[in-house]
Amino acid sequence: MQHTRTWTDIYGSAHASFEGRAGGHPWLVAAPAELAADLPAALAAVDGKGSVELIVHDGLTPLLAALKDVTPRGVLVIGRQALASGPEVTVPEGLISDAGGVEYAEGGTFPAWTAPAGLKAGRRKGQNAAASAAASLDVPVTVTTAATLQQVLESWMDATPHGR
Repeated sequence: MQHTRTWTDIYGSAHASFEGRAGGHPWLVAAPAELAADLPAALAAVDGKGSVELIVHDGLTPLLAALKDVTPRGVLVIGRQALASGPEVTVPEGLISDAGGVEYAEGGTFPAWTAPAGLKAGRRKGQNAAASAAASLDVPVTVTTAATLQQVLESWMDATPHGR
């Protein structure tokens, strides 16, 4: 896929857009800053149709906003380990006021989630607030690592009609 643009949102989160061949679906990759360094190269190596938006975020509000804007076919959350499912998560409520002068509320309870059937997500279960936030908007989600992002995204595309 080809990197087409980079920008920051009102929350201070970095975004990058990648475009593949014509057709396909929009996808979203979400990562915390400490796990994001290798993601642009992994996305550039993806062989597929559609588009991928990468968001490097701190907190769930920027991720929820990106999910609503992109309306992706699926979300790949980058974690320290791959997970196939996770329990409900409660994020303490608070007011964030240090994001470039924008104040916003953060927190709440987010549902349990399970990776879509057919994805080779392993059997490991674990808590992941970003995956639970995606599930709260009924968006299919899986948690993978930066090292396996290309392989997992291409596999998900292959399992999706008109996906790759």
